[in-house]
Order: sequence, then C-alpha cells, then structure tokens
Amino acid sequence: MDGLETRELRYFVAVAEELHFGRAAGRLNMAQPPLSRAIRQLERRLGVQLLDRDRRGVSLTPAGETFLAEARLVLDAVDAAVRRTRRAALAKPTLVLATKAGASHELLKELLDAYAARPQAVEIDVLLCEIGEQRQLLRDGRADVAIMHAPFDLMTGLESVEILTEGQVAILPASHPLAKRSSLTMAEVSNVPDLPIARWPRPDFTYPPGPGPEVRSQSQLAQLVALGRTLLVIPASSRAWQWPEHVAVPVTDAPLATTLLAWPAGVQSPALAALVETAKQIKERMAA
Repeated sequence: MDGLETRELRYFVAVAEELHFGRAAGRLNMAQPPLSRAIRQLERRLGVQLLDRDRRGVSLTPAGETFLAEARLVLDAVDAAVRRTRRAALAKPTLVLATKAGASHELLKELLDAYAARPQAVEIDVLLCEIGEQRQLLRDGRADVAIMHAPFDLMTGLESVEILTEGQVAILPASHPLAKRSSLTMAEVSNVPDLPIARWPRPDFTYPPGPGPEVRSQSQLAQLVALGRTLLVIPASSRAWQWPEHVAVPVTDAPLATTLLAWPAGVQSPALAALVETAKQIKERMAA
C-alpha cells in the first residue's frame, strides 16, 4: 500500500467528526461526491471498513474509531512541525507558552522575569487559554510549552518538570455563611445544598455527573460564584482572578495540586531547555 496523504486523513477526520458527508464536504469546501469517493478509496487501500452507512446516517466502525484517533495524532504532528519550523525561521525567535487565564499568575510572572534575565533569552509569547486546552495547543504546535496542573490536566505524551506543590482553596460568594470559616473540608464543600460545586470538564471534555453548573471559562466561573450559584476548589496560587465578591477559604484535606511546566515529549529547543532550567531553579528557591 502506498503511503497515505494528509489530505486523505483530513477528509476522513471531517467525515468522522461530522458523521454526515454533506456537512463534512461543506467544512472542507468541496463537493460531496468526490469526498465520498475519496473515503471509499481510503477504505479499499486500508482493506478495512471505517464507516457504517445506512438510511439513518453514518457511524464509525471499531476500526474507524481507531483510525480517527490515530489520524488526529498524525495531523496534529504535521501541524506542529509546520508551526514550529516557521517559528524557528523567524528573524526574532520566540517561545509560545500556554496557560489557563488567571492560573498561577504570580508563579508565571516569576518564571517569565527570571527567564528574561538569562543570557540569550528569547521572547516569550503568552497564550491564554481556557480549562484543559493546553495539551491540544502543545500537540498541534500552537504552543511550545505550557503551565499545567496535576492531577487535573492530562499529561499523556508530554514531558514536564514540577515547579510548585500546594494546597487548595474553596472560592465562595462573600455573602455565603461558609465564607466566614477559617477552613473547610472536602466533605463540607461537596455537600452545600444551596451552592453546588462547579463541574470542570474531564480531559475528554465531558463533565462528571452532579448538580453544579458546567464551566469552561474563568469569566463564566467567576460570575457564577459572585451570583451565588456555585463554588469551586482550586490551587491556592490560581486565585489571582478572584473578584471582590469572592472569598477564598483553605480546604484542609483537598488533594495537593502541583504546577508543572510541560512540553511535547522529545521536543526541546535550546530556548525551551533554558526555560526548563529556570523552572527548576525557581522550584529549588521555593523549597529552600
């Protein structure tokens, strides 16, 4: 079998995600008949059926589900190679660092300032993102490195160095009776009838069951807390975005949270290596 083309992979991913040839064709800016022929040809070349087609629509076969996951990885790798190569060719080299908006603000500032003071430091562009987006930004090359948090963020396929391990706090409406407490437990914050805990997306962007609202952005979350609709538990250093209407209360038995500097496995430029070394030095200073 001849090597597959990235064009074929993009065609299949569009159909697999839309589960509709017409919508996929529109997304690809092409007519539907040639798209259908291309997918049929792809199946013949692979020797497997990727899609089930009937009058009710299109669905993925087990082989199709596997091929979709693998095709996404390949396309991300191709996109990453293109983006990183173009950044390497710039007259003024840069590193792109992704981080959740509002997360680990003071630590991030310390990292950026310490790195900027190093000889031959390159410019760092900070790419602010929402919950759980850093890994995809690293995979497809839109970011070179990211601030992430264990055990919350999915770290598969990434290398990392720990910077800070800390406790967590509950962010509550200032008007709520629990806001007057000096500390809380996970049992207490998980069982507040009038203030259900916010639900964060899992690594696959699905939400755990529960009565609390589904949240994806820091601004959405901050307003819901201020309105008395939810509370949340976050690493203590991630409370930089806290509003005047919020109160942070330590949660004594919450799992420890670790802030990490992460990058794609096997990919490390001299500039990134220097940033990693800076992160290690900050950890050592904080531990002293």
